[in-house]
Amino acid sequence: MDIGEFQKFINEKYGRRDRERGTQATFMWFIEEVGELATALASDDQANKIEEFADVFAWLCTLANINDVDIAKACEKYTKNHVQGYK
Repeated sequence: MDIGEFQKFINEKYGRRDRERGTQATFMWFIEEVGELATALASDDQANKIEEFADVFAWLCTLANINDVDIAKACEKYTKNHVQGYK
């Protein structure tokens, strides 16, 4: 599954509810997941790290969906036009 397929999957499964929740509340859920990832990164629990990375990515896809952003297309910023150096 590529990024676009995953984003579409998240939208099909959760899109209606996510749009009802709105950007502000969804962003708070995203931040909570980032906090959980931060805690996981400070531990030796690899399974928890994997789980939290997945959660953060899923919530990022949700935010992108409700704001009409195609993440795969947005990532072209790094893959097109021979980007050099650091951002």
